[in-house]
This record gives sequence, C-alpha cells and structure tokens, in this order.
Amino acid sequence: MLNAPDAHLQLPPEAPASQARRGPTQTFLTHAARSKAFHGFVNPPIYRGSTVLFDTMDDLVHGRAEFTYGRKGNPSMRALEDAWSELAGAAGTILCGSGLAAITTALLSVAGAGEHLLVSDTVYGPVRELCDGLLQRFGVAVTYFPPDPGESFGDYFRENTVAVYLESPGSLTMEIQDVPGLARIAHERGACVLMDNTWSTPLLFDAHAADVDISIEAGTKYLGGASDLLLGVASANLEYWPRLIKTHRMLGCIAGPEDVFLALRGFRTLDLRIRESGRRALELAQWLRSRPEVQTVLHPALAQSPGHAYWKRDYHGASGLFSVVLKPVSRQALAGMLDGLSLFGMGYSWGGFESLVTPIDHDLVRTATAWAHGGPTLRLYIGLEDVEDLKQDLVDGFSRLAENP
Repeated sequence: MLNAPDAHLQLPPEAPASQARRGPTQTFLTHAARSKAFHGFVNPPIYRGSTVLFDTMDDLVHGRAEFTYGRKGNPSMRALEDAWSELAGAAGTILCGSGLAAITTALLSVAGAGEHLLVSDTVYGPVRELCDGLLQRFGVAVTYFPPDPGESFGDYFRENTVAVYLESPGSLTMEIQDVPGLARIAHERGACVLMDNTWSTPLLFDAHAADVDISIEAGTKYLGGASDLLLGVASANLEYWPRLIKTHRMLGCIAGPEDVFLALRGFRTLDLRIRESGRRALELAQWLRSRPEVQTVLHPALAQSPGHAYWKRDYHGASGLFSVVLKPVSRQALAGMLDGLSLFGMGYSWGGFESLVTPIDHDLVRTATAWAHGGPTLRLYIGLEDVEDLKQDLVDGFSRLAENP
C-alpha cells in the first residue's frame, strides 16, 4: 500500500473547506524577505557573527548603524522578523531559541512582582511549569481558568490582574476558545492578551485581528516544517511592541543563525504544508470516528469537538494536530498498540513531514477543570505520508490492542 494514491477527500458539512487568507498569501510567502543587498540570491544567506565594525568612534558611541551587535540582530534575522510581522499584521516580531523562550519573554514583558496572571487551563505543560515555578518565584500570582468560561470570565480578575494567556486550541485537549470574546473582557479590565497560536499560524487564525496583543508561535513546528530546528516567534501590536522588544534585548535569548535560515526556507512553503497536513488529518479524524476502539475524536473541525462553533466562526481552516480518546484499555494493551506502529513515530513536537503519536497523561492537562473522558487519550499529528498507509498502521495497532484488552 505504500505507493497507493490518496483518495479524494470530501470535507464533511460541519467542516467547511479552508478559506484562503485575504490577499496573495502564497505569492507573499514566496517573495517576502528578498533584498538587493543579497546580490540576487533567492534566500537571505546565513549571517554569523557577534562583532559589527563601525567606521568612526562617533558612529560607535551613538550606535549609528543598522546593525550594531550580533545579539541585537543581523540581516537574515531582520528578514524573517519583517516577513512574519507582515504575515501576522503586527508592529514587530522577536525571534527566540525555542517556543518556550518566546513564551517566557512575552510573559516577562507584561507581568511582574505583585501582579496577577490568568492562564487558560488548556496550556502546554512547560507553560504550567514556567507559571508555577519561575513566575511565582518572581512574585507573579497565577490562576488557571476553564477554556470556555463565558461571561463568568470577569469573575476571575483581580485588581492586580495584568495579563491573560490563551492557547487555542489546547495543544493536548484541542478546545477552541472564544478569543475575541475573552479579549474583550480582558481589555475592559486593562489586561494584556497573549495567545499561543502555533496550531493555526496566522494563515488559519488572525490572532491580532481578534484583539490578541502578543501572539506566540513555536516556529519549531510548521514554520520549520522538517523537525530539524528550534525557534520561537512572538509578534506584538503597537501598544505592546516596545515592552516586548525591550525584554527580548535584556534577556538576550536570540535564535541561532542556521535555524533562522531554515525557518526562512520553511516560510516559503508554509501555506501549502499546513493545508495539506490539515486535509489529511481531517480525513483520518473522520475515519477514526467510525472505529469501534474510539470513544471520541477531538478535532476542532468536527461538530462534537469543544469550541467547534468558535472554530467555524473565526478560523480559516484546520492544521494537522488533533487528539483521540480510546475506549478504556489496559496500559499494557496501549503500549502494545503504540510500540508496534511502523509509520507513526513516538516523539515530542510536531509540524514536520512525518506523522507522530503521543499518549497524554490526564493528570497533567487539567488543574482548574476536570477531564471528562475516561479512556486513554492519544495526540496525533498527521504528516505527509499516504493517508491509506496511516490508516493501515492504526488498524494493525488496533489489532494489537484487541489482543491484550
């Protein structure tokens, strides 16, 4: 089956076909970040270096140069920052060495000792560690709130609440949040709104247009696209850009030159890859709904998934990451299923060309709300393999599951 062509995908009525972002997106992605300064080369070259030489003492003392020191940027970093800012509709963008570094920089830009931070209960595990560890050590109080609190969201605010951190969808449990609605309530109380928008990128969800002040992406995922770099991207609107760039400069947590080069290369095909990954994932999610081993499929484009109405209203499509809740089985049976998979790799991250599966520890995904599903949960990322081959890999896995219930 390894060479079987993909079957034509008919999207279900509840999951309308992805709409293209306004404007010539693929053309923009292809041609952005080019400059005559690169002597006609299609992609900006790798700039390595710390020291930048000045012509005169006066220039050095007053910083009269476009680039003054390697930690403060170079031409290839600037090319990616400017391209991402234009794509995201932001005033400016910073690049960090990982997605978590970008999150840390963003949160330290808006929250300090004696202040209060609201965090969605859907967040990525390392964000919990950051909030419950480093931020609390620095005197920042943190409260987690349900992913869809509705109008009761205002009850979570304190007089010293300075920021709200969203993640939509949750990277494990896949709830879509009412981002514009939550942002409205936050802004009425003078709080900054930050959001992890990695699942969508600006192509599928326009975070800044939805009143998010600082939008964060793990460029490690779809921007890189090949599981061979670590990168964090954070973009800010005019109000919060000065604070974000100032904190970034003080922390000095910049991205490496090779990773920036690879991200610029991945930028060109971002739209094609995210939509194709999303198309294959939706087909597989629909197929999994019919399997007797499956309790429920958590995919934002499916009507039964939490926050589907918000996805349908606000999003321009779905990417390749979703979760599946199986009917109750033993840990031994689950291990037998996963250990024997030949196409789905087991590993962290996602966004590359290879499909991945990760079992979810229910105890780590909730603190403010209960996890309602009883069976084991798997997070699936669908890459660029043939969908029929991926189905067969899972069918074989389900057979092993049945052998050791």
